[in-house]
Amino acid sequence: MKVIARSHSVSIRIGAIAVAVMALAIARPWTLFAQGPQPAKGVKYSQVSPAEMKEWLSYLAADELQGRQIYTEGFGMASQYIADHLKDWGLKPLNADGTFFQPVKNKGYRVTRNSTVTVTLPDGAKTFKHGDHVTFAVNSGGKQTVNYTGVEFVGYGTAADLQGRDLKDKLVVVVPNLAPAGAGAGAAGAGGGRGAGRGGGRGGAGAAVAAGAKGAITYAGAPAAMSASEQALLRAQAAIIQANEAIQNALRGAGAPGAAFGRGAAPLSAAQIEVLTSAGLTPAQIAALGPAPAAGRGGAVLPAADLTALTKVDNIITPQFTGDETFFEALFGAGPVKFADIRAKAEKGEALTPMSLPVRVSVNIDNTFTVISEQISHNVVGMVEGSDPKLKDTYVLFGAHLDHIGYSQTGGGAQPTPTSCRARGTAAVDALMAAGKTPQNPRSIGSAGRGAANAGGGRAGAAGGGAGAGGRGAAAQPNPVPFDDRDFISNGADDDGSGSTALMAVAKAFATGPKPKRSLVFIWHTGEEAGLNGSRYTADFPVVPLEKVQAQLNMDMVGRDDCDNIEGDFSNTVFIVGADRISTDLHNLIVQTNTAQMTKPLALDYELNDPNDPEGVYTRSDHYSYAAKGIPIAFFTTGLHPDYHKVSDTVDKILFPKMARIAQLVYQSGFGIANSEQTLERDNKGPRTGFATKPEVIKK
Repeated sequence: MKVIARSHSVSIRIGAIAVAVMALAIARPWTLFAQGPQPAKGVKYSQVSPAEMKEWLSYLAADELQGRQIYTEGFGMASQYIADHLKDWGLKPLNADGTFFQPVKNKGYRVTRNSTVTVTLPDGAKTFKHGDHVTFAVNSGGKQTVNYTGVEFVGYGTAADLQGRDLKDKLVVVVPNLAPAGAGAGAAGAGGGRGAGRGGGRGGAGAAVAAGAKGAITYAGAPAAMSASEQALLRAQAAIIQANEAIQNALRGAGAPGAAFGRGAAPLSAAQIEVLTSAGLTPAQIAALGPAPAAGRGGAVLPAADLTALTKVDNIITPQFTGDETFFEALFGAGPVKFADIRAKAEKGEALTPMSLPVRVSVNIDNTFTVISEQISHNVVGMVEGSDPKLKDTYVLFGAHLDHIGYSQTGGGAQPTPTSCRARGTAAVDALMAAGKTPQNPRSIGSAGRGAANAGGGRAGAAGGGAGAGGRGAAAQPNPVPFDDRDFISNGADDDGSGSTALMAVAKAFATGPKPKRSLVFIWHTGEEAGLNGSRYTADFPVVPLEKVQAQLNMDMVGRDDCDNIEGDFSNTVFIVGADRISTDLHNLIVQTNTAQMTKPLALDYELNDPNDPEGVYTRSDHYSYAAKGIPIAFFTTGLHPDYHKVSDTVDKILFPKMARIAQLVYQSGFGIANSEQTLERDNKGPRTGFATKPEVIKK
């Protein structure tokens, strides 16, 4: 009887628990399957102040800071302003010299390439050196030797060519489509024109490496001989250089050749160098035809670098190189098909049959990097130490970028235009047009074709827009505004003064309020506009060990409503990008924090997280540098607007109450991560949220 009575009692308790669980599931469905860190409970959170944020941003986006461009006085002033506040709030500096400034060094290298490839066939082996029928890039990484026993020819390297082939740890061989543009359209996997399948894009060597290949070789034929007109142009350029050098020497005494064709110009080919040599130029004069170096004090010229890099140049990189016809003939020497036949098909755009090659290949990467120049900027970095004796040696990173694009020295500041709003994907455009609204960006394309305003042209110009108004080739219209009265400073109040200010608010909240168990690191990155400079540098030269970092939360442009609400009501919206890609736990924690803890929850929008979104913002801000290292990230932004990268991106347009709520969400989400003894699981399931996705917990 007692057993029966006990069973009855237990049954009653179980039933009561089940009812309670069901009630909880209705209110908070994530609790049924949540496995990762949860929002912190019982914490009296600090509250972000919109008034303080307005005070800080009014300084950071003032004209006196001249647009905060990297390597300028204005950027230095902004950096010192933030460092002074971090000191006042009691944050800990992390740089070795006891300051809040982490040097970010952009180094120029002379690269000596001694890499080789050895091809072993049944009748013997042959070694090819760099420059002898094979070419290795200057950024091919540190010393390593890779021996391949599996070599796979994958045709053009399209998705169809790669499908079903085991490429893991193999060396792949790619021949690009060599047909004239438009030819070979009927060939399966042809890619439709010269250059299709060339490395790194949707197909080619880059796609093969992404599919697990341990190396890739791409065919690159010898460049066509220069025409007579091209040779004449080079000789004329040579004469201009010699004349300019003579003038400069006469004006300031003998010095280094100073003229150059422009920053970012392509390197000269061997054939071009031969023509210039025959025209009487010295090697130093020929070098002046390369990418233009920055002039320093007294007009001095930096030496031409083979490679400029912020990251470690001797990292081990998956070998990718090119070979010419001689090399490919050797590679296919024992194969069932001769390379000449494959090339003939590629020149017609015909389908190429993938096959395994009966050959062994050994690649020896051997580069010597010599530093010949250096530019230095700095990140601003501070830390709030965690409260747990053990967990304080683990970290949550928070970031924004402090730099902007500066000002126009010619007085032609860019003016606002609705076409600076973001491009929208097909589903978003269809929904927008169904609602009777017009997409503003000309790159927005719906299922019925272009739906944007001004779809037939480029970005619409605005009155007073300075040079370039009136269309390509049109005569420049004089600006009627006197030079000293023009607005030509891009203040960057939203981009990314808003993120930098919000990061100050989050840092102060942690520094002056309750402390979580893990430590918090705050980084105001330099040079995001120049190519994610500060974050790329920190990801390779970290201020704390990356293996101890839980997550990185990034804020970039968090002070406005997307497209000023022209395309819909975004007054309560913040876009979340990347949170689900590396860690489902991170996505879930942000959703839970917003739903359960925010006094007024924000509308979380995932449209920009779609990998096919035309803006591709996942790779465009500093969080990406950390994601590339495998660290879970979440990117918070309110989107683009007519003032994006314009002189009109000013403080008076910032929505401080909304920006404060976003900062509060980042603060409390970060607190939840930092206060949990559980770590974020890195399940690496990729993007699962996108346009019209509801802000819900994802079941693991």
